[in-house]
Amino acid sequence: MKEILEQLEKKREAARLGGGQRRIDAQHKKGKLTARERIEVLLDADSFEEWDMFVEHRCTDFGMNDTQIPGDGVVIGYGTINGRLVFVFSQDFTVFGGALSEAHAEKICKLMDQAMQVGAPVIGLNDSGGARIQEGVASLAGYADVFQRNVMSSGVIPQISMIMGPCAGGAVYSPAMTDFIFMVKDSSYMFVTGPDVVKTVTHEEVTAEELGGASTHTAKSGVADLAFENDVEALLMLRRFFNYIPANNREKAPYRPTQDPADRADLSLDTLVPDNPNKPYDMKELIVKTVDDGEFFELQPDYAANIIIGFARMDGNVVGIVANQPLVLAGCLDIKSGIKAARFVRFCDAFNIPVITFVDVPGFMPGTAQEYGGIIKHGAKLLYAFAECTVPKITVITRKAYGGAYDVMSSKHLRGDVNLAWPNAEIAVMGAKGAVEIIFRQDKDDPEKLAAREAEYKARFANPFVAGARGFIDDVIQPHETRKRICRSLAMLKDKKLENPWRKHGNIPL
Repeated sequence: MKEILEQLEKKREAARLGGGQRRIDAQHKKGKLTARERIEVLLDADSFEEWDMFVEHRCTDFGMNDTQIPGDGVVIGYGTINGRLVFVFSQDFTVFGGALSEAHAEKICKLMDQAMQVGAPVIGLNDSGGARIQEGVASLAGYADVFQRNVMSSGVIPQISMIMGPCAGGAVYSPAMTDFIFMVKDSSYMFVTGPDVVKTVTHEEVTAEELGGASTHTAKSGVADLAFENDVEALLMLRRFFNYIPANNREKAPYRPTQDPADRADLSLDTLVPDNPNKPYDMKELIVKTVDDGEFFELQPDYAANIIIGFARMDGNVVGIVANQPLVLAGCLDIKSGIKAARFVRFCDAFNIPVITFVDVPGFMPGTAQEYGGIIKHGAKLLYAFAECTVPKITVITRKAYGGAYDVMSSKHLRGDVNLAWPNAEIAVMGAKGAVEIIFRQDKDDPEKLAAREAEYKARFANPFVAGARGFIDDVIQPHETRKRICRSLAMLKDKKLENPWRKHGNIPL
């Protein structure tokens, strides 16, 4: 028995050492933690239960049978974050550069299968050089097995990817299908083809950081949701983010009691919107002053900043927030903002998170770049997402809600549950000036007449009462009571039940 125990401990020690001390030191020198150190930071102390520590690859080609490292480049298991169950896999760059083998993929698949059966989220800590070339198609098959599970898990359990090193080639498609992607600045990158291949094929000179670094994917491509300064900050922020996420699609997000009164009034909101309708203001100020304790976890802040998305709490309950940002492009909807918000709304709908929408939208962004880029289809994504959404939906129009953009932004016509407006809200087909120039085209050479017509149009339509008279707005409220009215609406809607007609799946305009 003693010999067996000694053998067990030796094997455990070999697995913990990964690719060896030299490679661990190299990882630390780059400012990166090892696979196991990352799990220690992410999970509650002493909560991690590791599986498949002794798994080894089965490849005998190219001398691979001479190098067997227990664990085969990925650490898997389960533990807790703030007491809540989560499954984690962490790729180990010190073992074959974290390259994915058949056995490596089998470990990840086993983890994901178990997570689905018990209904718990999966977090992947990615740090891999890609497919293990020595294994050929067996490695590619392993990727496809993981992809299949990503798809089957989608909308059933939350999936989060943290990119903490290289993630290239086929490896990028697993994170791409997860719900959220976070990155670490200066040490993580994602791309389908690397800089060398790009140079060979297109003759472009580009660095790995420029091609697929954290700043590229959080600001230019929109692939990643957030980027953090280093491994430790990334993992601690991931722990915070996890508090907003439910365990699965049959549960609600965790409730957290708050000392912030549900009926708290904020009189400063009464002067938030400028008298000049063309003057911008910061919609984030409204969000922060309305939610519990001023805590707002914003996602994709540097991408499509004309729309704001993120999680917060109202009276202790998690909500998803979508809001136009008048400070950027006047809050217009465009291709990028439509895609960004649509994906977020669909996540909230899949996982029982109510959606609160703050509206100040002058319309869709005009121009050939938008039309040629397909704004018709991309704008329809957000329309589709709000229309399909069955969770509680509360909408507050703070100022402008013009044209088709009024419809798209969770209007009453898209089954909005509670639609409110501030007294200075303008709900119309278009702005007064543009409308008058079309309706009274014959007076275009008479500025005085046009000005009078514009004033007449404003008096008639630049207010929320026309929509209120039709029941399209449930109430016109004082800005300072926004928090109270939203909290009361959420309490009323907590047992809402609405089901869409049975179908295999809809055909969202991709």
